[in-house]
Amino acid sequence: MSSPNDRRRRRSGQGGGHGADERWLLTYADMITLLMALFIVMWSISAVNTGKFDQLKLSLKEAFSGKIFPHSSAVLTGERSILQPQGSQIEPIAPDAPHTIVPTVVSQSAAAQAQQAQQDLENLRQLQQKIEQYAIDHHLKTRLSTSIDERGLVVRVLTDQLVFDSGSARPKPESLPLLSKISTLLTSTGIPNDIRVEGNTDDRPISTAAFRSNWELSTARATAILEVLLNDGVPASRLVVAGYADQRPIAPNTTADGRSLNRRVEIVVLRRAVTQGVS
Repeated sequence: MSSPNDRRRRRSGQGGGHGADERWLLTYADMITLLMALFIVMWSISAVNTGKFDQLKLSLKEAFSGKIFPHSSAVLTGERSILQPQGSQIEPIAPDAPHTIVPTVVSQSAAAQAQQAQQDLENLRQLQQKIEQYAIDHHLKTRLSTSIDERGLVVRVLTDQLVFDSGSARPKPESLPLLSKISTLLTSTGIPNDIRVEGNTDDRPISTAAFRSNWELSTARATAILEVLLNDGVPASRLVVAGYADQRPIAPNTTADGRSLNRRVEIVVLRRAVTQGVS
């Protein structure tokens, strides 16, 4: 049997403190404390300086409307900003400042180019008339023709029976007066345009000791005409040569007349817009 003292100790132990099933209250109290601290922190960081906010709103409104006044309190005029306490150093923009410099330059450039193109066309037409008159006076209309296209003035000389023998790149003596006249007109008229000498052949293949293909023949013929122009005083800085073989026919190569038309040398007085675009 237990003694009276033991019974008193058990009764006193059961009556004082909390049981094990009440320990959750401590965890709950800690959680409430943490939540309260969290809400306090969130409230503190969400507080807005209404004065700064109104100032920023006014600055943005003035900036997007294009009306920034010299004495405005906006951030863009150099006042203090949130990120730069000393203020940004941006000069205010005058509301009615003219912006016509670039359009004026562009319009002047376009006008100058149009004027140059018109002057080029007039010069080429005058030179064309003189060459055609020479062809009429010397009965060369069937062997020589002129035209103006996107390249410039094209003086087309058929090579058969006038400039070269078949398979040869040596100018015939009877062609020299014509080439000399063209050279004189190119130098005496004061036209500064560059000149390209283009050689062309028909599609019949050639393979000789001198020329292995029509490419070599067309280039050699163009070079021979260029050398005549050089000897007659045309500046070398204005001259360029090109050989196109049979790649640029002006007539079908299925007939003798067509092949005869394709065997030609073209002296092209280039438009200045063409040479400027290449450079």
